[in-house]
Amino acid sequence: MAATLDGQLVVAISSRALFDFEEENRVFEDGMGQPPAPGAKKDAAYMQLQLDRLDVPAKPGVAFSLVKKLLAFNEAPDALDDASPAAKLAQRVEVVILSRNDPVSGMRVFRSAQHYGLNIQRGTFNRGEAPWRYLKPLHANLFLSAHLSDVRDALAAGVPAAQVYPQSAHASDKHPNEVRIAFDGDAVIFSDEAERVFQAQGLSAFQAHERDKAAQPLLAGPFKPLLEALHRLQSVGTSRMRIRTALVTARSAPAHERAIRTLMDWNIEVDEAMFLGGLPKGEFLREFEPDFFFDDQTGHVDSASQHVPSGHVVSGVSNQLS
Repeated sequence: MAATLDGQLVVAISSRALFDFEEENRVFEDGMGQPPAPGAKKDAAYMQLQLDRLDVPAKPGVAFSLVKKLLAFNEAPDALDDASPAAKLAQRVEVVILSRNDPVSGMRVFRSAQHYGLNIQRGTFNRGEAPWRYLKPLHANLFLSAHLSDVRDALAAGVPAAQVYPQSAHASDKHPNEVRIAFDGDAVIFSDEAERVFQAQGLSAFQAHERDKAAQPLLAGPFKPLLEALHRLQSVGTSRMRIRTALVTARSAPAHERAIRTLMDWNIEVDEAMFLGGLPKGEFLREFEPDFFFDDQTGHVDSASQHVPSGHVVSGVSNQLS
C-alpha cells in the first residue's frame, strides 16, 4: 500500500523557520552578491559551511516550539489504550521540510532534527528554486517560510501560509503540554471584507457595518482551514498535549459580536478572545505566551515579534501589491 498523509495535520516548513540559520544565511547572501570564481557556484561558500557544520546541531529557530509540540500529538492518547496497534500508531501530525537549501545542506537539517528528537522524515531541497509548488501534493495545512514570495505564492494557491520573522522572540517554555496559537481575525481567520470598509471609510463606518451585519457570518479567511484542522486535532485528545487558541484582534464592541457569531456558525471554538480596539498587541501576546502568532499587518507583527514567535500572513487589502 502506498504511503499517504490523509487525515493528518500537515505542516510544511522551511529550514530557516525551524532552525536558526541566520549566520549561514548571511554567508549565502554575501555569496549571492559577489561574482563567483570561474567554474564556482555562487552558493559554494554556504554549502561548504553547512558541510563543515554537519555534526553541529543548528540552534532552534522561531517555529521550533510549535513544531515540537505538534509532533507530540503523535503519541498515542490514553483514550486509545485498548485500541488496535494500528490505531495507536496512527500519525496525527506530519512535518515536512520545504527548503530552498541544497541537498547537501539538507543533511544538516535532518541531523539537527534528529538531535532534538523531532520525528521529521520527509523534505524537499530545491537549491534556490521555489518549494511552495510541492504544497499541493502534500495537502499541507500550513506553510511557514522566511521567504516572502514563497508565502505569497502559497496563499495564492489556497494554503495557509506566513512569513516567519527570524528575529522574533522565541516561545516560552512555561507550557510544555499545551500548543498555544494566536490568530488575528480580519484577513487571517476571516475574509478582509470588514477591513476593506475600515480602510476605505474609517472606524465609524466599520463599526456601523459590523453592527448591522452582526448576524451575518463573515466569509472565510486564508487561515480558517488551519483553525478547522487544529479543532479536529484537539478533538482526538491526549492527556499529554492539548491545543489552546486565541483570537487577538483590533476589533472592539460592537464589532466583536460578528466575529464571535461567525466562529459559532463554523462550529469552531477558541479558548480566548481579545478585542483590543487598536491597542498594540505585543504586550497582550506576551502574557498569552503563544508558540506562534499570525497577523496580516506588519505593524502588529513587528509589535508581537518583540515578545513572541510571529509571522506575517501576506493576504488581504493591507498586502495588495501596488
